[in-house]
Amino acid sequence: MKLRQWTTVGVVAVLTVAALNTVPATAGRPYDPTAQSLGALGLRHGLQVGTAVNMDALNDAGDPQYRALASSEFTSVTAENVMKWEVLEPTRGTYDWAAADQLIDFAKRNRQSVRGHVLVWHNQLPAWLTSGVADGSINKQELRELLRKHITTVANRYKGKIWQWDVVNEAVSDPWDTPSTLHYKGFWAENLGPGYIADAFRWARAADPKALLFYNDYNIEAFGSGNPADDKTQFVYEMTRGLRAQGVPIDGVGSQGHLGTQYGNFDTLQVTAALKKFSGLGVATAFTEVDVRSQMTAGVQAGNAEEINPRLQASAANFSVLMKACLAVRSCLSYTVWGFSDRHSWVPDWFDDPPEGLATIYDENYQPKRAYQELKSDLILAGPPYVQPRSTPRPRR
Repeated sequence: MKLRQWTTVGVVAVLTVAALNTVPATAGRPYDPTAQSLGALGLRHGLQVGTAVNMDALNDAGDPQYRALASSEFTSVTAENVMKWEVLEPTRGTYDWAAADQLIDFAKRNRQSVRGHVLVWHNQLPAWLTSGVADGSINKQELRELLRKHITTVANRYKGKIWQWDVVNEAVSDPWDTPSTLHYKGFWAENLGPGYIADAFRWARAADPKALLFYNDYNIEAFGSGNPADDKTQFVYEMTRGLRAQGVPIDGVGSQGHLGTQYGNFDTLQVTAALKKFSGLGVATAFTEVDVRSQMTAGVQAGNAEEINPRLQASAANFSVLMKACLAVRSCLSYTVWGFSDRHSWVPDWFDDPPEGLATIYDENYQPKRAYQELKSDLILAGPPYVQPRSTPRPRR
C-alpha cells in the first residue's frame, strides 16, 4: 500500500468527521448525530453502509417509502437479483439490461456506490445454459467460453460504474453437505473444475481494470477448528492465499453475514480476528448481505411480546457484532444489509419449514427496529484510536 493512498483516505475521513461535527446548531439546538442516516454516519469512518435493492419494490408507486429510504439511508446499493445471469440473459445471446441499468441510474442520482452482484454463481442461471449442459448440446469447452463471454460482457457494460464486484459467489460446500469434507461445489466446479475461479477473476479484471474484485460466501464470519476439511472460513482463507500466490487479481473477501437468532453465532472479537487474518493476506473485506432471521413460532405470529422481544434483542446484538468488527478493521470497506424492511425480505419465502422472518432492520411498516438503533449507536460512538479511516487498495493487476 503506497503512503499517499493512506493519506488521501485519511484526509477524506478527517474532513468528513470535521464536517459532521461542526454542523451549525438549528434553532439553538446542538448538532444531533442520531438524526443522521446510517450512510452519513458510516462516512465518518470512510465506511460505506449499503443495502440490497429489490427493483419491484423500488418501482412500486404504491410504496413510496421504500424508494425514499433506499435513496436516503444508505451510501451504497447492491442489485438483489437483476444482475444475475438468468435475469440478464434469459434467452441465449439476448441481454435484457433494463432493470440493472435502472439500478445504476438510481445510484448515480443519489450519489451512491454500487456493489455488483454477481458474475459467477451456481444458482439463478438461465435455463438454456443448464439444460444445454445437461443434454450435451453445450460441451465443456463451449461452457468455459460462455462463462468468459458473460463475465466480459457484463463487466464491460458497467465498467467505471461498479465499486466492488462479487466475481465468484458461494463456491465452497458446507460441513452438512455430502461429502462432509469441504470441497468446491456447484454447477461450475462440477463442469469446469475449481480452476474456473482464477479464470473468472482474470476475465473480470481484463474487462474492468478499476473495480475491486471480491470472492463472496456465507458462514465465514469467524474461524472454527482451523482445519480446512471442516472449517469453511479456513478453507476460504487457504483458497484466497492460493489465488494470491498465483497472482490472481482478487482484491477482497466478502462475508455475507446471514445469521439467525436460534444459533450461537459469534462475538465481536471472534469476527474481528477473522477480518484481521484475511487482511494479513493483503485483501480487503466487507459484510455483503447482512440479515438476522428468527423462527416465527406460533407465539411470535400471534404477537406474544415475551417471544418477540428476545428475538429482536438477539437480532440487534448480531447486527452490532458484525458492525463493530468491521469498524475495528481498516480493511473492512462496506457493511451491506440484505434488504432493509421485513416487508420485502427474502427470508420468509426461502425459510418456510419452520417459518422464519424478522430478519431486517426495519419492520413491515418501515419503523426502525432495535437493530437499526444499535447500528446507529455503533457508528456514532466509535472512533479513534480503535477505529481508523478505511485503507482502500488499488485493484490488482
